[in-house]
Amino acid sequence: MKELLEKLSNAHGVSGREDEIREILKEELEGHVDEIKIDTMGNLIAIKNGSSTSCMLAAHMDEIGLMVKYIDERGFIRFVPIGGWFEQTLLNERVVFKTERGEVYGVIGSKPPHLLEEEEKKKPIKADDMFIDVGARSEEEVKKAGVTIGSVATLDRTVRFLINNRVTGKGFDNRAGLAIMIDAVKKTKTSATVYAVGTVQEEVGLKGAKTSAFGLQPSVAIALDVSIPGDHLGIEKKDSSLELGKGPSITVVDASGRGIIVSRNVLKWLTETAEAHKIPYQLDVAKGGTTDATAISLTRAGIPTGVVGIPTRYIHSSVEMLDMHDMTSASSLVTKALENIDKYF
Repeated sequence: MKELLEKLSNAHGVSGREDEIREILKEELEGHVDEIKIDTMGNLIAIKNGSSTSCMLAAHMDEIGLMVKYIDERGFIRFVPIGGWFEQTLLNERVVFKTERGEVYGVIGSKPPHLLEEEEKKKPIKADDMFIDVGARSEEEVKKAGVTIGSVATLDRTVRFLINNRVTGKGFDNRAGLAIMIDAVKKTKTSATVYAVGTVQEEVGLKGAKTSAFGLQPSVAIALDVSIPGDHLGIEKKDSSLELGKGPSITVVDASGRGIIVSRNVLKWLTETAEAHKIPYQLDVAKGGTTDATAISLTRAGIPTGVVGIPTRYIHSSVEMLDMHDMTSASSLVTKALENIDKYF
C-alpha cells in the first residue's frame, strides 16, 4: 500500500488533465476486473461483474494545480489556481509542467521582501501577485520549451516516510482514496457487481461523479476521499474529533448538511461491518468540505451513498500527511462491506 500511494502521489494530474493518473489506475486494475472503459468525461470505469446488486466505488483522480493564463515578454508566467488553494501556501514552491516536449520546472516567485512597503508586509501575498519563473529570458523560450497558455502545473514534491508509520506528500487528496479503491478491488470476494470509478474534476465541481453515476445507476455507492482531523496545532477537537491513526472516518454529514447527509441504512452497513470485523473507525460530522458522494447521491432518483475517508493533515498543500494504519483499515472496511452488501441492499 505504501508503494502504491507513493506511485500515485508522485504522479501528476490536475483537474481535467488526469491522464497520467488514469494510466496508473488502468495498469493496477487490469487482470483484476472484467472490463475497463473510459467514458466521455474521462472517468475510468473498471467493472467486476457479479449479481444485480451493484456498488460504485468512487475516488477522484484529480489534484489541485495551476494553469497558465499569460506569459510576458521576459518569460514570466502568470497563472490561475485550479481548485481550492489557500493561496499563501503557493509562494516559493517549485512546480513542474508536463509538456509534449518533456518536463519543465519552475518556481513561484513574487516581489522580494526587501522591497515590500511596510503596509505590504502586513498583508498576505495573493496569487495574482505571484508568477512562475522557469528560467526563461523571453516568451519565445517558454513556448519553445512546450509551455503555452492553458498549460497546467503541479507542485514538484515527492513522498517522504515519517516516523510512526506516517507519510507526507502532495495530492493525498485524493491519491489516498485511489490506493484504497485499487487495494479493495483486488482483495474483495464479493458476489455483487463492483464499479470502481476513478472520477475526473472533483476539485472543480464534482463533475465526473455526476456523469459516471448517471450512466451506471448503482444500487449503492461509496466515495473514498480524505477527511480533516482535529489533532494538531491550529485546530481544536471541537472543530473535528478525528485523529490520525484511529481508523478511517465514516461520514455522517459534511458541509453542515449542505453536502451529504448519509442515510441511516448506509451508516448501519458501514459501521456494523467495521464492528463485526474489529476494524477501527471514527464518525465524522463536518462543517465544511464535501466529496463526490454529494453528486452521486443526487443522481437520477437518488443513490444511497456513503463516504469512507482518511484523516489527513494539511490538505490542499504540498505536505499533506496521513497514517498508513488508517489506509490499511480503510481498505479492509471497504473490502468487507462489499462482501456483505446483500444483507443491506
